[in-house]
Amino acid sequence: MHRVVVTGMGCVTPLGIGVQPTWEALRRGQSGVGPITRFDTTDHAVRIAAEVKGFDPDDFIDRRASRRMDLYVQYALVASREALDDSGLVVDESNGPDVGVIMGSGIGGIQTWEREHQALMERGPSRVSAFFIPMLISNMAAGQIAMEVGAKGPNLAVVTACATASHAIGIGLRLVRSGEARAIIAGGSEASVSPLAVAGFANMKALSTRNEEPQRACRPFDRDRSGFVIAEGAGAVVLETLEDAQARGATIHAELLGFGMSADAFHMTQPDPTGDGPRRAILACLGDAGVRPQEVDYINAHAPGTPVGDEMEALVIRSVFGDRPSGLLVSSTKSMHGHLLGAGGAVELIATIKAMKHGVVPPTLNHEHPDPAVGELDVVPGVAREHAVTVAISNSFGFGGQNATLCVRRV
Repeated sequence: MHRVVVTGMGCVTPLGIGVQPTWEALRRGQSGVGPITRFDTTDHAVRIAAEVKGFDPDDFIDRRASRRMDLYVQYALVASREALDDSGLVVDESNGPDVGVIMGSGIGGIQTWEREHQALMERGPSRVSAFFIPMLISNMAAGQIAMEVGAKGPNLAVVTACATASHAIGIGLRLVRSGEARAIIAGGSEASVSPLAVAGFANMKALSTRNEEPQRACRPFDRDRSGFVIAEGAGAVVLETLEDAQARGATIHAELLGFGMSADAFHMTQPDPTGDGPRRAILACLGDAGVRPQEVDYINAHAPGTPVGDEMEALVIRSVFGDRPSGLLVSSTKSMHGHLLGAGGAVELIATIKAMKHGVVPPTLNHEHPDPAVGELDVVPGVAREHAVTVAISNSFGFGGQNATLCVRRV
């Protein structure tokens, strides 16, 4: 069995296009949330989101090709390209069959769906684009990345709602560890700031309606939290065997130690309030990593700012790590970049790795009123904090009760 390391990272987020601007914004405690600019929100109950700013696909992708990609695919391609460039891995005919891509999306090409449905209703079937299906399907990000890179190894898309990217990375870990692949580009992408998606999430009461104070809307673990803020973007990492990375002198960002997953088998959208599923995912991850709870220095929490979800996760963390875990910091970067849905796990793992590399834990923004139900966890309120991080975990919990946890160690 091979040890697996992260040699490349890339992202497109509401805080910046690229890992460095995203990380600098997280260190500053900068919010990426604001009024929605993509469409007219006059009749919408929710008028805020964390949108990607300044993204022009023509800056990154051939114009003819980009017109045949949904926005979520464009984000995935740009994030993956950065991750591959960062890794220094060259994919060619000699190693292409040993390099795979696992890139998921919780929703896929919903913007393409909306646009082509409108064309059907207004102008008839003949006006629906011939590229409608290949643009919207959730596996096309993985397919497009492989085509650009020449990665001919394992190729698949994971669709597990908000746990998508963490599952993709965890499956990548297992493929590289077992020797079924020498390298995997893994992550998730989402572009769901659209009228239909926003209305759907809003009508199920999942989103914050703090429209007049968008940057204060996402409040993980705070007593006054009222829902998450929908976001968009992509995150990708390159996973390789430790031997291969060392042999080619690659920069190793972190070692990916473990992965755990589970199901709540409880409800379509609500988490099991006992936290049984997430608890088992965390324990499975720690067991896979060979790590004891007391060795974990930092948790990048799923914590999207929902009343039930945050309370459940806090309960789970206390049950695994103790009511007052000494030296353990917990924060939710969603308070700044919003909830990237199927991309969240990858972006949050990147934030976790950067926290390890720099010895700085990003804050939980807008945590102003401690919630007794959360207990005495140190959630790093408001301001980033210097903290040595050797071992960390990142949690992702999705609709349908699908849970995933990743564990990384500083090299």
